[in-house]
Formats: sequence, C-alpha cells, structure tokens
Amino acid sequence: MQETPEEFEWDEGNETKNKEKHGVEIKECEEVFINQPHVIWRDKKHSSAEERFIILGKTNTGRGLHLVYTVRHQKIRVISARVQNKKERRFYASETN
Repeated sequence: MQETPEEFEWDEGNETKNKEKHGVEIKECEEVFINQPHVIWRDKKHSSAEERFIILGKTNTGRGLHLVYTVRHQKIRVISARVQNKKERRFYASETN
C-alpha cells in the first residue's frame, strides 16, 4: 500500500449493502483493521481500475470477516464485507498462529 490510511470513508451504497446482504455492520469492519492479528494481501484479480486489498481479521466479538477495500486519499474505503468462509478461516488460523 503506498498511502498510509488515517481514517475510513463510507460509500452510502456499500454501507447498507454489507449489512443487508451479509449482516456486517460498519463498526465491525473498522474493528478488523484495529484488532490484531490480521492478514492483508493485494487483490491482484480485481486491481485493474484501482489497487484493492483483502484483509482477514476478527471483530471485537471474535467473528472472522473477509473485507475487500481500497485506499483513496489516505482513507480506507471498504468495498465489500462478509463472514470468512471455511477455507479463509483455515488460512487465517495458519497465518496467525
């Protein structure tokens, strides 16, 4: 990541989409970035228009989330958020233990 994010920026559409479609609140997304450990890598497959990243981490309640995000003007912009699937839970566990 070239820029150091300083805050979050929320798109009104994604704000409601993640809650309605996947049951993930904005607050939970922000917790994933704050809580350690988390695993981040570049989303090469979806980075043609802008650089995107994937983060696997946990909320304050221990729920494992998978987030796709970008950084614009030093702000983290979450594109999608959902609960980690079985494969992602195994990968997260292997990378953080």
